[in-house]
Amino acid sequence: MTTLRPFTCDDLFKFNNVNFDPLTETYGLSFYTQYLAKWPEYFQLAETPSGQIMGYIMGKVEGHMENWHGHVTALTVSPDYRRLGLAALLMHFLEDVSEKKRAYFVDLFVRKSNQVAINMYRQLGYIVYRTILDYYSGDQDEDAYDMRMALSRDINKK
Repeated sequence: MTTLRPFTCDDLFKFNNVNFDPLTETYGLSFYTQYLAKWPEYFQLAETPSGQIMGYIMGKVEGHMENWHGHVTALTVSPDYRRLGLAALLMHFLEDVSEKKRAYFVDLFVRKSNQVAINMYRQLGYIVYRTILDYYSGDQDEDAYDMRMALSRDINKK
């Protein structure tokens, strides 16, 4: 059985098993604590009955007027718990929070090479809105897709 619960500061010292994935963006502790302080309702984790972290989602709400939207900053699931629908469960959670915040859409950035994630987001109703050149830096810079899904407030589905 999986439990979704709010992410806490203590979880910052327990989630390395989830973050040790080459496709997971990792950040410094101050970045995570900033999100916890500013947008705690957008920071959730999935855990086993024994308390092992299976995955988490971190996001925020930002923008103005018709650009007011929810944003997925990070979504990751531990390799041991993939293909169980946890990523979709976490995404639906963030989408629901964004609906309550009266956002027009939810967006996220994903590596163009991460076809598994792109396919999952498409199955959830996201479209490729645009390509952002050299968004990811590293040994080889990589482009990102800005993927978006309109929410109920966007009656024109822009």
